[in-house]
Amino acid sequence: MQKWFNTAGPCKPDIHYMLSATERLPEIKQLIAQENYFVLHAPRQVGKTTAMITLAQELTASGQYTAVMLSLEVGAAFSDDLGAAELAILGEWKQSIRFRLPKDLQPNEWLDSEAGARIGTNLSNWAEQSSRPLVVFLDEIDALSNETLISVLRQIRSGFPNRPQGFPQSVALVGMRDVRDYKYASGGSDRLNTSSPFNIKVRSFTLSNFTLEDVRNLYQQHTDATGQVFTPEAIDLAFHLTQGQPWLVNAIAKEIVEYITKDPAIPITADLVNEAKEILIKRQDTHLDSLAERLREDRVRVIIQPILSGQELVNMPEDDLRFVLDLGLCSRDSRGGIQIANPIYREIIPKVLASITIASLTSIAPTWLDNDGNLNPQELLDSFILFWRQHGEPLFDSTPYPEIAPHIVLMAFLHRVVNGGGTLEREYAIGSGRMDICLRYGKVTLAMELKVWADKRPDPLKEGLPQLDKYLSGLSLDTGWLVIFDRRSGLLPLSDRTTTEIAISPAGRNITVIRG
Repeated sequence: MQKWFNTAGPCKPDIHYMLSATERLPEIKQLIAQENYFVLHAPRQVGKTTAMITLAQELTASGQYTAVMLSLEVGAAFSDDLGAAELAILGEWKQSIRFRLPKDLQPNEWLDSEAGARIGTNLSNWAEQSSRPLVVFLDEIDALSNETLISVLRQIRSGFPNRPQGFPQSVALVGMRDVRDYKYASGGSDRLNTSSPFNIKVRSFTLSNFTLEDVRNLYQQHTDATGQVFTPEAIDLAFHLTQGQPWLVNAIAKEIVEYITKDPAIPITADLVNEAKEILIKRQDTHLDSLAERLREDRVRVIIQPILSGQELVNMPEDDLRFVLDLGLCSRDSRGGIQIANPIYREIIPKVLASITIASLTSIAPTWLDNDGNLNPQELLDSFILFWRQHGEPLFDSTPYPEIAPHIVLMAFLHRVVNGGGTLEREYAIGSGRMDICLRYGKVTLAMELKVWADKRPDPLKEGLPQLDKYLSGLSLDTGWLVIFDRRSGLLPLSDRTTTEIAISPAGRNITVIRG
């Protein structure tokens, strides 16, 4: 049977290319054998559900356990009605167990009891009846909140001492967050702030992204099945762009083999990977589009905003830092610092933040193009200055990150420029004090560096010129833009203070300095 790269829902081994769940989670079988309860948390669409379903099937097929993956998500609609939530969850479990387990391993009966005890009662009853130790993976645990969440956690904790004869031998809570970040709307907090309702867990760990070798192995499955080769350069680039994020790894390959080139005789090159990447960024499929919701959360904004502007992180709870890491928006760099998780996210995040502003710029005519459709850098500069003076300040209020509003408005303008067939590349890092942007349009490559002039800080020009020199050197360019956003208090309106000048960099390059 033909197989496909999967980007929607759990993988099925008969129709999808996929990696071994046990190889990605080598510790779990030992935890289960030791009768442990544990937490598995990871961002959406990294393969948690696929891994747990597959692992449950392997454990059951071994003849040693009765293992099943069950979801709690249907209970989310009843966060303040515990009884209704339990009935909805048990109804979902009955259907799932019917399809996922042979009849002789299913519960002989389902018991009713008072609200607040139904989950524990039925797990206990099933474990007592089962001819094998019972192992249960509870998916979407963090979809629950308030009293329903607390009750489910306490019912599991209450049954824990009776394992394995009177309660599941092992239970895993599976979701996007660790226990302390489960939602609990009380006491002025939007998270649990303590793991005490589930203090029986022995471990809390995450499902990692694919390694380069994982990506190579996944793509090799397609080559073995069809003969279509991924060149080593294509595999390396796909890993670099995605940093092994499983949905992105699959989405790039799927876009290429199903849409860009269906002919298996055509090898998949780095150019095709880049083409697929641009399509994904432009289209913003469900996975990428869902970033927008997260970016507006205060706990995310406090970290993403300084990263985009190159500023230092302010004091914040360690929980907030762990939260963005758990969501998969950020990752640790080689020195332990924080960075946006992968190059594709680095492109998507500013675009998402600028989306409202971008929508308001459709009336701006592309006067920066000549009659042949080529980009004229001087015309682009003139158009930007005119735009900045007329529209810059009024558009600041359209951005969700006010402290970097100028950055977002400028990027919205540049997206309007490249919409006709160019690309934008961005580089930024915490503590660098800048954002670098590379605009490519046809044969023209334009590099610029963005700096902020804040109160009680010196003019960024002296620092910015050598920084831009280094960036231009890496791109083999002789000139570029240094854009200085003057955010000091008590200034004239933007329309009156926007100026341009030419400065000579330490390396002797002519730099266009834009102040506004």
